[in-house]
Amino acid sequence: MGITKKQKEIYDYIKSYIDTHSCAPTQKEIKEHFSFKSFGSVQRYIKYLTDAGCLGSDWNARRGLTLVEEQALMAAPAPHSREIPLLGKVAAGIPIEALEDPEETIPVPLHMLSGDSRYFALKVEGDSMIDEGIFQDDIVVCKGQETAHTGQTVVAVIDGEATVKNFYKKKGIIELHPANSTMQPIIVDGSLPFKIAGVLVGLIRSYV
Repeated sequence: MGITKKQKEIYDYIKSYIDTHSCAPTQKEIKEHFSFKSFGSVQRYIKYLTDAGCLGSDWNARRGLTLVEEQALMAAPAPHSREIPLLGKVAAGIPIEALEDPEETIPVPLHMLSGDSRYFALKVEGDSMIDEGIFQDDIVVCKGQETAHTGQTVVAVIDGEATVKNFYKKKGIIELHPANSTMQPIIVDGSLPFKIAGVLVGLIRSYV
């Protein structure tokens, strides 16, 4: 199983620390070294590296990280992909706060991307886009832009909260349509701050 460039950097730091100190760094030391905002980020990276077969971890021990055989490690993403920021979660139902966490990235196939445009990815929560095949825990790949054409699927931010919907502009108002017959459109009438953060260009799904 391959790992990303950022995950490799964290693995290399842990390995160097163990080589120098004969023990593993603490989560606090990893957090401070990489200037992470929270221990949650450290724990996610430890889980990625553990799942990739690069680390062993005793969660009950303060310095419980151990290295697994290095041949399990594959540095950097596949050559036909590019890493883009994984910014957090976005609702495909009731809007929720978009949690920006730019220290995380995800490799995305190059065929989803074009030129030097800015892209980002978000993890979906909710079921309001299921009729278009967008489900809970899918990763949506988005091109960052502030405009959209009618009918495009967008990431919209309403009063600081983000949602994935189909964009329509009608008679001076904006409608954000779900792709779920049991749900009603969100009407944007100017009473709350609104912006388009990006347009959906691809989707990544894990079956495990």
